[in-house]
Amino acid sequence: YARILWRWTWLLILCAVLAGGAAFLVSRAMTPVYAASASLLINEAPDAQTSDYTALLTSERLARTYSEMLTQRPVLSAVIADLELEMDVEDLQGVVEVQPVRDTQLIALTVEDENPYTAAAIANAIVAEFQKQNSELQISRYTESKVSLAAQLERLDAQIEESEKAIAALGAVMRPEEEVRLERLQADLAQYQASYSTLLQSYEELRVAEAGAVSNVVPVEPAVPDLNPVRPRTFMNTLLALVVGGMLGLGAVFLIEVLDDSVKSPEELARVTDIPVIGVITDVGKTGDGSPYVAEHPRSPATEAFRALRSNIEFSGVNQPIRSLLITSPGPNEGKSTIAANLAVVMAQGGKKVILMDSDLRRPRMHRIMGIPNRIGLSDLFVREPFDLHGVLRPWRSENLLYMASGGLPPNPVELLGSERMKMIIEKVVSESSIVIIDSPPLGIVTDAAVIAAQVDAVLLVIEPKRTPLGAVVHVVEQLQRADAHIIGIVMNGVPVRDARYYNGYYRGYYYYSSYGGDDEGELSPRRKRRRPFRVFSRSRDQESER
Repeated sequence: YARILWRWTWLLILCAVLAGGAAFLVSRAMTPVYAASASLLINEAPDAQTSDYTALLTSERLARTYSEMLTQRPVLSAVIADLELEMDVEDLQGVVEVQPVRDTQLIALTVEDENPYTAAAIANAIVAEFQKQNSELQISRYTESKVSLAAQLERLDAQIEESEKAIAALGAVMRPEEEVRLERLQADLAQYQASYSTLLQSYEELRVAEAGAVSNVVPVEPAVPDLNPVRPRTFMNTLLALVVGGMLGLGAVFLIEVLDDSVKSPEELARVTDIPVIGVITDVGKTGDGSPYVAEHPRSPATEAFRALRSNIEFSGVNQPIRSLLITSPGPNEGKSTIAANLAVVMAQGGKKVILMDSDLRRPRMHRIMGIPNRIGLSDLFVREPFDLHGVLRPWRSENLLYMASGGLPPNPVELLGSERMKMIIEKVVSESSIVIIDSPPLGIVTDAAVIAAQVDAVLLVIEPKRTPLGAVVHVVEQLQRADAHIIGIVMNGVPVRDARYYNGYYRGYYYYSSYGGDDEGELSPRRKRRRPFRVFSRSRDQESER
């Protein structure tokens, strides 16, 4: 998993940067919104302040009720009119949030607006208007009774005043006939005064009841302008977008890895086949100018990898020497012709007499790599009588390396390659050399390589990591095994140097030769000469030590 993440780091970074950049630009383009909050305390009526459970439920209901009333149309309409806001009630309801504070008698009122001062003014206006309307609503329950009692008290007060004036008028000159009227007036005055006392007591009791039964809210903390916008939170949005983008990239990476069935490492090959990996070749680039890579770069890491491959092939033929070697691949463009040409050059440089044969009678390209015309070659031997290799084998730069082109393209290549004549050709060529390297068409497309595989001593399978499907490798191996072919190993071709460390220890050879012999020409530096040499390939260490 660490290797996968390292390989796809660029995609993870790209996804995170794109998501974070988009979030940053969108956040910067948005109009900032400010919030102002006010805290309100529910001032319950004294008659409701009890300690039983019912009173607690009543208090919670009262808090929820006031929270709803704060955002109702009567309050908001009055606020819009007082502040002359350019919005309707529905718009104002959308920017007002009221929430009771849990386990308290507080209510939190929050107003959002594009202007911080407007948001604070709206919040405070809502509180003031609600106090006013709630007080009027609560007091209206006692208003009628208070007005009635006040009117009665006013009438009694007038009657008492009239009675007192009449008594005072009679008291100056008292005649016998007026004594009865004086007694009646005094009795009426006493009755009026008693009634007035009773009504006044009722009025006071009503006022006390009104004061004890009215609940209201009082502002605890008025709203003040906050110049820090609540949204957009540019930094937070960008950070979250970076994380989300990275997670999406991570999901994409593992989806790609799940859907990608190509060979990525020797360990994957080991799970599906018992064929060992005997060579890891770095990407040597395109050839075709008549010069295989190893001939022009004798000290490069890739050339040393070919020498390691040559040694491993020799070790594979310890019990039975390999005189004929077929090189094929599951699919096209995986570098089998390049491997065959460079391996032939390296073996010839090692002192062997090598014949490189191009048996691709469909789409040959070996003649382009070797820089030799394809006018005459293998296909001509099927019709030549007497059977003779004269003119078909052409030397390449030295007598140790002979090249046989494919020749003209016949209409029936499979029949020709599987014929007895082909066996005779191979036997004849083998007798003329130390080893014959045969380049064939891809086995995953045509069966040409399968019919040749049964006629040679060994088969070398070339694959390209991250391109060759694992299923294609399994299919080709099964085909070769059914043909009773001797598969000595698999070569991984086109491996970038930066990824070579992942392929079963071969990277050590690359780094050693890169530092010790990276220059194609010239003397080695003293620092490089002091480096301790070590073996290139990992599967034949004991044999290499003995060698």
